[in-house]
Amino acid sequence: MASNNPSVFLLMINGQIEGGNFPEYDDLYCKYCFVYGHDWAPTSGLEEGISQITSKSRLSPHKLIWNFPLEITFKSTNPSGWPQIVVSVYGPDTFGNDVVRGYGATHIPFSPGQHTKTIPMFVPESTSRLQKFTSWLMGRRPEYTDPKVVAQGEGREVTRVCSQGFVTLTFHIVTKDMKKLGYDSSPSDPSNTLSQASSTGLRPHE
Repeated sequence: MASNNPSVFLLMINGQIEGGNFPEYDDLYCKYCFVYGHDWAPTSGLEEGISQITSKSRLSPHKLIWNFPLEITFKSTNPSGWPQIVVSVYGPDTFGNDVVRGYGATHIPFSPGQHTKTIPMFVPESTSRLQKFTSWLMGRRPEYTDPKVVAQGEGREVTRVCSQGFVTLTFHIVTKDMKKLGYDSSPSDPSNTLSQASSTGLRPHE
């Protein structure tokens, strides 16, 4: 009976953080975490992780390869607050201190299947030349105390940032019982998307 009348739907995510493009930097590693709404809860897998340090090679002098796996399953009753993944990249500065080389975030794809996403990365900047020089000298670059703020947006408009590099991710998405709860996550013409789903990219299933 429960299988015919589900109370929640499932979002299953498999994939990997393939690599990054940071022309000015080498010997970098990345961290990831998921950000999601109050109606969502992970049922299996890892919510956060940290990769190995990777270096550029002669075959790909401009690209860093991590191939770091992602695997997690969420349950929810509501598509509002659809999960996002936040990626942070770190590496050594001139003095060997670990400093942030980029933050970025993207929503997990809404429709089932294979997806590739390239995230533009950015770093916070000091507000003055004196602060910039001091932070460089002390090895303490501006960074967020909680990287999840990257996905939330609140307060971001007052932060000075600088674009810096890209990170590429691949996803294999599977959903379960969304249609039974009245949601259709299949690709659709954006012009026909109903206002109810405008914030999530989902539309009620008819």
